[in-house]
Amino acid sequence: MEQIKGGVCAAKGFKAFGIHAGIRKNKDKKDLALIVSETKAAAAATYTQNLVKGAPLCVTKENLKDGYAQAIICNSGNANTCNANGIEIAEAMCNLVEKHTGISKTDVVVASTGVIGQPLDITPIESAMQSLASGLNPDGSNDAAEAIMTTDAKKKEIAFSFEIGGKLCKIGGIAKGSGMIHPNTATMLVFVTTDASITPEMLQKALSADILDSFNMISIDGDTSTNDMVSVLANGMAENPIIDRTGEDFDAFCKALSAVTTYLCRQIAKDGEGATKLLESRVRGAIDKENARIIAKSVICSSLFKAAMFGADANWGRILCAIGYSGAKCDINHVDVSLASTAGKIDVCKNGSGVDFDEDEAKKILTEDEIIIDITFREGSGEARSWGCDLTYDYVKINGDYRT
Repeated sequence: MEQIKGGVCAAKGFKAFGIHAGIRKNKDKKDLALIVSETKAAAAATYTQNLVKGAPLCVTKENLKDGYAQAIICNSGNANTCNANGIEIAEAMCNLVEKHTGISKTDVVVASTGVIGQPLDITPIESAMQSLASGLNPDGSNDAAEAIMTTDAKKKEIAFSFEIGGKLCKIGGIAKGSGMIHPNTATMLVFVTTDASITPEMLQKALSADILDSFNMISIDGDTSTNDMVSVLANGMAENPIIDRTGEDFDAFCKALSAVTTYLCRQIAKDGEGATKLLESRVRGAIDKENARIIAKSVICSSLFKAAMFGADANWGRILCAIGYSGAKCDINHVDVSLASTAGKIDVCKNGSGVDFDEDEAKKILTEDEIIIDITFREGSGEARSWGCDLTYDYVKINGDYRT
């Protein structure tokens, strides 16, 4: 597997574009993205478990009932949630894709991100669709990645090449996510494209398994968005033997998918609103994988611990505290904790008790912009990773006037 350029356009047969349509007041920011495949593609998606769901998710679910799609349209600046005419607007966006590309409105994934509860006017989208469709090109991933950003400080895109059945396949993705991130089987907005040939059933199986160890293991602030969605299109243009069952080819596809999703997870966590540090919680030796996930996620979600990391304070007691209330099955008297970065590694806890360590050395380690929290049990083979960021003053500033 090799990292390549191209994002969602790296795979054969995909084009994309993004423009400023006028949904956002700032004309320097793109706010409408379109991704299309030359041919109909197998499609899979996961959605937020928040009971309040954006209208686009409902329309997308209906469109993907047959397991196929050919286009993705997404606007930023307005989440199209809690609007009386939300479904009507989401369907209108699908109709516009059909009108300007010829792709059936029922083969469209529609997504929306931004402020919740703000009426969304279809007029600017309608006016911009011709330009958006005309601009579709095989180098348009960067524009699309920009157009789905909200409070994101950085674009998030990646692509890899890999082999299945002797055929070169490619897979790439873009994502947006910086705040209101505490997923529950889905998260943020993530769009992945691949030219691998795989059935809709196996694609959904791969995605549903992947998010348990990728997107579902991120937390920025403990809030689960109403518009979270991860979707994957696989158009089969690589012409590999179709993946219709588990086995070596399916495993190779899952590995490639994981490479994309893990990269995007790290980028989203590192770009958390106001963040200065990426935090990665690594758990080993837990009773089983599920308990390892619970522990890793609990630590990364602790506001007290996140604040300590902002201040480069090796307050390891907050780590044990988070493990203790996580609900995981574990023996807290047999846990070791160390903190690490490019500046070194330091042990802070052995067998559930503190050990002497150099506070100045710890400070130096925790001043770096990527911190690893290494948590080791001796109870089993369960392993898990989770990602988050520090909690800073700027998080409050950003969200104090987000709507205005």
